[in-house]
Amino acid sequence: MDRKQGFFSALKDEVVRGLSPARSRRARSPSPSASGLLRRRRRASSLGPPDIYMSRSGSFRPCPEALSPLREGPDPAGPDSSDPKSERLDRIFWIDGQLESSSAQYILQQYLAASGGHKVQSSVQNAYAMGSVKMLTSDIETATKVLRSRNSAKAAESGSFVLWQMNPDMWYVELALGGSKVHAGCNGRLVWRHTPWLGAHAAKGPVRPLRRALQGLDPRTTASMFVNSRCTGEKKIDGEDCFILKLCADPHTLKARSEGPAEIIRHVLFGYFSQRTGLLVHLEDSHLTRIQANGGEAVYWETTINSFLDDYRPVEGIMIAHSGRSVVTLFRFGETAMSHTKTRMEEVWTIQEVAFNVPGLSMDCFIPPAELRFSSISEASDLPQEDRAKRAAAAAAYRAKVAALGRSHDGIVVRMDV
Repeated sequence: MDRKQGFFSALKDEVVRGLSPARSRRARSPSPSASGLLRRRRRASSLGPPDIYMSRSGSFRPCPEALSPLREGPDPAGPDSSDPKSERLDRIFWIDGQLESSSAQYILQQYLAASGGHKVQSSVQNAYAMGSVKMLTSDIETATKVLRSRNSAKAAESGSFVLWQMNPDMWYVELALGGSKVHAGCNGRLVWRHTPWLGAHAAKGPVRPLRRALQGLDPRTTASMFVNSRCTGEKKIDGEDCFILKLCADPHTLKARSEGPAEIIRHVLFGYFSQRTGLLVHLEDSHLTRIQANGGEAVYWETTINSFLDDYRPVEGIMIAHSGRSVVTLFRFGETAMSHTKTRMEEVWTIQEVAFNVPGLSMDCFIPPAELRFSSISEASDLPQEDRAKRAAAAAAYRAKVAALGRSHDGIVVRMDV
């Protein structure tokens, strides 16, 4: 469980105590000179005080010439509060929100600085990465039994991937694993995928970055994704004290990503940033999809991807995670307990080569497949309703499998793709 402890929770407590009128009055000296100063400050407050407060890291701190963090007496712009407890609770809630938001911005600034700095990262126009993946375990759990594949080091399926990126918002990834090949890309306007199960198809919704790039390969995109996040607490990850940033998809984004009978109900992203190094060490991505076709029983798919990043090393001045592991859990459940299934897959990955500002890389490298370029949305709309429902249901069912292989995932606020 997340715990609100450490630097930010202590800062919140100090601000709350400073905002308490009872505490500030008790802290006053009963000397006549202090009383005279208090009366002068009260008279000055009726004329409207100057702006003597500075905002820093989500809290208000007085300038050196200020003697108190708050004016004494009632607010001249409003009536006296008849419920001091309610007023204090309102202040606490306001402080919580301000601290969570501003603390997240501070953490992201430290992350960008630890990753190489804004100047170095802004000089990157395109990037290339090549790596290897190995599928270690795969478990399938039903209501009556558990099927577990105990892959040894020799039996584990191995594969490789290649990733290209280019500003603005263009990327392409190709992954081969276990005899299957998955492609996905974005030309800055259209996100598309090509899988053995569904062929080439466009992803609904706006442009979004690739999830695998967020696993320690693209600090600037990672920071932009968490720009609207909140700091919700602290937690130890593999013995490392981390700050937790939480990002929730808004209803508009969820609606844009839903298609046909498949409705995305919830999508949450957690980032765990090391307090010691400032770098991202853990990424947790969870979303819940509801599928109900032709008035039948509703089926829910909950997909959770936990990625652990390791072996940070500088490449041309930018800190890159050169290894890690990811655990994908797909939980399918419905109205009856017998319909529940749980699938778990785990992979380890290693980055073998990284390069920035590759000469010759152009927009032609990110062109979608021909069947997508020469087909229109209206043609897809001409499909019978039953065919569209089956296709959407199949896409939702295989979403987690594509994520497990392609390590790219669905969109979230500042979008992210499968």
